[in-house]
Amino acid sequence: MTRLRVHGFTVSADGFGAGPEQDLKHPLGHGGEDLHRWFFPTRTFQAMFGKEKGTTGTDDDFAQRGFENVGAWVMGRHMFTWERGAWADTGWEGWWGDTPPYHSEVFVLTHHARPALEMAGGTVFHFVTEGLETALERARKAAGGRDVRLGGGVATLRAALRAQAVDEMHIAVTPVLLGRGEALFAGLDLPALGYRVEEQVQTEAAMHLVIRNSG
Repeated sequence: MTRLRVHGFTVSADGFGAGPEQDLKHPLGHGGEDLHRWFFPTRTFQAMFGKEKGTTGTDDDFAQRGFENVGAWVMGRHMFTWERGAWADTGWEGWWGDTPPYHSEVFVLTHHARPALEMAGGTVFHFVTEGLETALERARKAAGGRDVRLGGGVATLRAALRAQAVDEMHIAVTPVLLGRGEALFAGLDLPALGYRVEEQVQTEAAMHLVIRNSG
């Protein structure tokens, strides 16, 4: 059975999943890179960019779990680019270089149509203008019985949680205060939506929570 999973989604201690004012130099918003101190040193992250070194242990274990049995991805447009509005830079191919780490079909939510983008390593970005439900439907079909990973950002994850579409969610809470940015949980009643914390592991760099939909 295909599940919709979230992995490695990181929030600050004050609940922000991204910093404010995303732009080309600040893909995670101002201060947003500090959220991922637990992830960047891991062997899993380093391997995504062709490097052989990296830390092992609990943080890396959680990072690695996020890539197991994943057959397709869904993400919001602002995870793919900093641009707003119509596509001005049609040569932009994402933040990840010539060989993105997805190695599968990726469905990018957007209000502005763009042809599919085929990249090295098996990644194909599809730009979906019909909304989250359509993107999820296409991703499940593309996954071929494996799971779909929801990559974010905050607005996309909030919409999926409201729709009770997320089956499993790994959240990493880092000991950083952003003060402002994109709040992940504001106004969401997760228990009422059927979500429960089922795993909790503390490391020096983050508190890892696994939240599942009990419905």
